Amino acid sequence: MKIHDAQPKPGSRRARKRIGRGRASGHGKTSGRGENGAKSRSGYRRKVGFEGGQMPLVRRLPKRGFKNPFRTHWAEVNLDQLGGRFEAGSVVDPQALRECGLVKGRFDKIVVMGRGELEADLQIKVHRFTRAAASKIEAAGGSIEILA
Repeated sequence: MKIHDAQPKPGSRRARKRIGRGRASGHGKTSGRGENGAKSRSGYRRKVGFEGGQMPLVRRLPKRGFKNPFRTHWAEVNLDQLGGRFEAGSVVDPQALRECGLVKGRFDKIVVMGRGELEADLQIKVHRFTRAAASKIEAAGGSIEILA
């Protein structure tokens, strides 16, 4: 077989439907849109979730729960994540954590958790520390500062 012998399987390729080309084509007059109604008009767009006049699913389901708009979103950072990213004696604040990629997205406050060990003496300034994290940071010679 050569490249010029390659053919698609019979019936796998169909010619496109040419609409509005006279009655004899089978797609003349209304061009396959039926008779009247919004769907036969040009520029028609169905609303998202529209179910043909039936009460949409979104409105049929009961409303449940409550989303507190005043909730504080906490970003959690562990000690084992800090160790490899910051050199000894450096200051770790929310800006530095965002720059190195440990805190992404929308977070109001940052909490340092106590998973892992810390060898470098870091000055960490965040909104909250767990007891384990605070003791491990001070044991490594670092200092903690709680931001308001």
